[in-house]
Amino acid sequence: MVLTSTPQEKAELMEQSAVKGRSLWDDARTRLLRNKAAVASLIVLGLLVFLALIGPLLWVHDSTFIYRDKVQIGPTFTDLHIFGTDAQGRDLFARVLVGLRMSLMVGVVATFVSLIIGVTWGAVAGFLGGRIDQLMMRVVDVLYSLPFIFFVIILMVVFGRNIILIFVAIGAVEWLTMARIVRGQTISLKNMEFVEAAHAAGVSQLSIIRRHIVPNVLGPVVVYVTLTIPVVILAESFLSFLGLGVQEPLTSLGNLISNGARDMEIAPWTLIFPALTMMLTLFCFNFIGDGLRDAIDPKDR
Repeated sequence: MVLTSTPQEKAELMEQSAVKGRSLWDDARTRLLRNKAAVASLIVLGLLVFLALIGPLLWVHDSTFIYRDKVQIGPTFTDLHIFGTDAQGRDLFARVLVGLRMSLMVGVVATFVSLIIGVTWGAVAGFLGGRIDQLMMRVVDVLYSLPFIFFVIILMVVFGRNIILIFVAIGAVEWLTMARIVRGQTISLKNMEFVEAAHAAGVSQLSIIRRHIVPNVLGPVVVYVTLTIPVVILAESFLSFLGLGVQEPLTSLGNLISNGARDMEIAPWTLIFPALTMMLTLFCFNFIGDGLRDAIDPKDR
């Protein structure tokens, strides 16, 4: 038995499948893939992440090995010192790969810390409102008034310098803007029909925040996260430039730039290659953030 359908039924089925398959994130993904700068940045960033994770394991030179007879030699394909060597005789390409890995790690982990604190703080303040909201946001205002780097330096001096503290210290002061963004989005959402329906159904306030408010603020949060990572990388680089960041034998791009700045007159490649790597990484994150912002912006639909 062969089932046939009329052209009208076929049209209805096609319309239903089109409507069913079109969601906020599907539309955003389509828009993002049309942005050539964002797509190119995603490819380049993926390559950089791959090199940072796998490169040090596959490269012929170890980042900590010292070639005493090859101190500050320029870029050369002889023995594959393609970025040259630094003032101690270590292969600069291997150092850049390790530094890129550390900078990306600091950027991602510190941003994740700021994401957890900022989303929680902003969602609770915006949803509860009233005096609780005023008190919580005054805390944010007070922390905003403190110099960011000064606050991080105090944490580093009091608790000592280690890599975990760098993650926490930078993330603990980068959540303030995130909290304000989430609070504003929460205030606009808490009077929506689906939140009132959850109230009427007897859902607790904590569950409403977790199941209804937070998922609906993820759009702006995702965009801001991609723009926070380069800010965190720059902050860590500045701390490393001051000698308060990542310590030897580990290194970061900020550390390499700091060392290269001291030797730039006699060995400019020790500054150029780490600086270009950082610039390329920051450009990628910024282009991806701009692409996500354009893709999620409802005014462009």
